[in-house]
Amino acid sequence: MQLFYNPTITEKSKELLFDKEESRHIFKVLRKKADDQLMLTNGKGIFFKVELLQSNPKHCLAKVISVESKEPLPYYLHLAVAPTKLNDRYEWFLEKATEIGISEITPIICDHSERKVIKLERFEKKIQSAMKQSLHAYLPKINEAITYKNFLKNQADSLEQKLIAHCEETDKRTLKSVLKPNQKTILLIGPEGDFSTNEIRLALEDDFIPVSLGNTRLRTETAAIVACHSVAFINE
Repeated sequence: MQLFYNPTITEKSKELLFDKEESRHIFKVLRKKADDQLMLTNGKGIFFKVELLQSNPKHCLAKVISVESKEPLPYYLHLAVAPTKLNDRYEWFLEKATEIGISEITPIICDHSERKVIKLERFEKKIQSAMKQSLHAYLPKINEAITYKNFLKNQADSLEQKLIAHCEETDKRTLKSVLKPNQKTILLIGPEGDFSTNEIRLALEDDFIPVSLGNTRLRTETAAIVACHSVAFINE
């Protein structure tokens, strides 16, 4: 099934006009014509079945014929992950995390970060594409990049379970031992050079629980996927 994304459609919408890019795809690639049906989501938990009224490469017009609401994830996972030196690795993480199931992502700029500028629009497109490919009705939220200290400051009064995964040889609990179903969780994943000792100290002072993701040293994007899958698995 081909799933389309349109953030403006609502349960009250009767018709939908596809933009030029999507219209071209519908007409030239999918070869859809009037009376053919398509599925789309607004990324807010609703699937829409629509029927084409007009089909041409410049604009396709459709009418809404059915609406279906989907339940959200039974958990809320917010991963704060440092941007990787190579953009494609971070984009891979965004794609796979969206497929597995994630609620919110924040790029955090740390002491050892080699990349401090991100292209949010590109990241958003990667997430949208992954949502459509995996047939999800909810679009994960991707935030602007923020400094590590400011992120901690913003989470000071948070009621979520707060975790930090790091590689220092200190007392840590395994991630699976602290996770429980139906929780709201914030998890920090550092850059290629890991969090600095000072950053770890600041997190612990802000009541973050130090956790281990296993016995091997993982790349940033791999660690984030391991964490994402662990939370999804606990909630199966």
